[in-house]
Amino acid sequence: MKQLFITLFLVSGLFYSAISQDYQKSANDGFVVTRMVEKFHIAPKPTDNAFSENLWQQVIESLDDERIYFTAGDLMLLNSWKQQLDEQVLQRKTDFLVLLGGLYQKRLQKVDSLLADVCKKPFDFSVDEYYTAKEDSSWPQAEAEAKAKITRIIKWNVLEALQEEYPGKNLNKQFLDTAQLVFQKKVASAYKREISSILNSPGGVPKHIGDAWCSAIALYYDPHTEYFPLTEKENFDAALGQQPYRFGFRTRRAKDKGVVIDELEPGSPAFKSGMLNKGDKFETIQWEGKQPIDVSDAAPRELGKMLDESNHDKLSITVKKADGTTRTVTLVKEMVEEQEEDDDDKVKSFLLKGSKVVGYISLPAFYSDWENEEEGVKGCANDVAKEILKLKKENITGLILDLRFNGGGSLQEAAELTGIFIDGGPVHQLKPKAGKIFTLKDVNRGTIYDGPLLVLVNGYSASASEMVAGALRDYNRALIVGSSTYGKATGQVVFPMDTTVAIETIHEKQSESYIKITTGQLFRIDGSTAQFAGVKPDVELPGLLEAQSNKEADEKFALKPTTIEANKYYKAYPPLPVASLQQLAKNIADTSAWFKSLKKYLQVKGQQKEWEDISLKWAPVKEEAEDTDFPEPGQATYFKIENNAYELEKLKANDGLRQLNDFFKNYLLHDAYLEISYRLLLQM
Repeated sequence: MKQLFITLFLVSGLFYSAISQDYQKSANDGFVVTRMVEKFHIAPKPTDNAFSENLWQQVIESLDDERIYFTAGDLMLLNSWKQQLDEQVLQRKTDFLVLLGGLYQKRLQKVDSLLADVCKKPFDFSVDEYYTAKEDSSWPQAEAEAKAKITRIIKWNVLEALQEEYPGKNLNKQFLDTAQLVFQKKVASAYKREISSILNSPGGVPKHIGDAWCSAIALYYDPHTEYFPLTEKENFDAALGQQPYRFGFRTRRAKDKGVVIDELEPGSPAFKSGMLNKGDKFETIQWEGKQPIDVSDAAPRELGKMLDESNHDKLSITVKKADGTTRTVTLVKEMVEEQEEDDDDKVKSFLLKGSKVVGYISLPAFYSDWENEEEGVKGCANDVAKEILKLKKENITGLILDLRFNGGGSLQEAAELTGIFIDGGPVHQLKPKAGKIFTLKDVNRGTIYDGPLLVLVNGYSASASEMVAGALRDYNRALIVGSSTYGKATGQVVFPMDTTVAIETIHEKQSESYIKITTGQLFRIDGSTAQFAGVKPDVELPGLLEAQSNKEADEKFALKPTTIEANKYYKAYPPLPVASLQQLAKNIADTSAWFKSLKKYLQVKGQQKEWEDISLKWAPVKEEAEDTDFPEPGQATYFKIENNAYELEKLKANDGLRQLNDFFKNYLLHDAYLEISYRLLLQM
């Protein structure tokens, strides 16, 4: 018996050791994050008890934000580690990660089995039932309570889907019982896919736990210091201008359910396989060494998120062909040369033709040709300049630069974009961790466009967008219109996870993981900062974002704003007639049916508590939706939208581009903010 005990002990120890190895990279990376931050971050923090408690809270929240997986008992067990995690990090230990990972996997599998029972019969939307604030903010005590909570969450999701499908309709119980079955399956399937994706993505639960661990450590220092596994780093680079890894298919929602291939990119892995075609419907995906994931009724965005899990692992894709047969193909992503029409995140321009011709340019992100900086021909500033030259050939009398929803990107591109509109000079100031303040300048004399200029911003305009808007306002070069911007005025650098690296050598070293660190604070020329406050427009207009708190100042670990001395070497242009333009905008908004409805909507939302118990009864939900809904903006009456001559020629040869172009034109025609902007430009 003693020998048996020793044998079992040894086997158990070997098993634990093998599991521990699954988490060792994450333990090492977590330690390196703290060392990299201490070396480069503008405001590092000690790895102490406060760090430990915040790490514990953030990891649990990121793994179970809806509080449906863990139980209250699990939290009691995990809570004993709350003030020990700093030691786990500094000593590169895996004890907590192994415990957390084993518990998490067990709970995922349990909830997966519960989901099958939840939707066995229709929900009853005629009974008085609520999903309460207390229930939302707490973990269930045991399995029965967990099942009840999941049931109410799915019922809530189904109710919202029904309201969206049948807005304002009086539906009887019999109709609801039938109609809800489709949505029941859809919602439950989404939860099951989320669980399956965690269990069956490359690296499985250990990687999911490890990434959450390292991400939570990084987040403690500020919202923009981020841990990047290799694939996330590559995808981040692609958003800023580097060539992306792709399978090589574009997708769209299927007519009934699920996702189909809409287009294959020539030269891509999908194209070269010879086994995939336009119209093929995705049935399952399977990462090498993992179980298949059913995606037959997934949404395009949901499928896209799963496909983004890895750029380097093999993926087997099973599709249903037009003739009903199925086919499976195994692919690995490759860097595919972008086609000319791949401009979803690139610059778009149009002509607004009314009593005067006004140019319009949309810039959704600040991307940079950082791989070929000596050429400097593929960044967004250069692309905007090319669009301006096309518009100038159409004799525009004003220009609207749309930076709404532009979350930023390359600060150098932002400086160069500002330089398009000013005749040289300082545009922004950067304060690094150590050393003197550095001034970002437009070093090129002259402008590409010197006519009337209006910049549109909103609460999602951040970082580089705020830099451009703030500089153009400081120079009196543009009228800033919209709502206050996000309030991020910090700069980041991406480093390989290597404590020996220096800023000058970051591009010389490769790594399996990376970290984006906040290394500097940004200031406007006058010494003020957009941090927290954002850039306040000259002409403020109400926006939907006012109904929710979603700014840098609301982030738990955001860096506090400071000020520095103003730069004394810039010369502003003559002031714009801001007061008269503000009055004109107010008169337009006050007589606009849409803006009146928007103000009423914001007022109702503003009166609502942060959380209210949610009724799971059909009638109250229907009435609430009717009370807070508002109509779509009407079509513009002061202008029509056309393409420039160059773009018209390009559209003739490409049906896909033409469809996207028509969609965007129609969107702009119903944009109330654009119509106000056009009318303001007529007076500038």
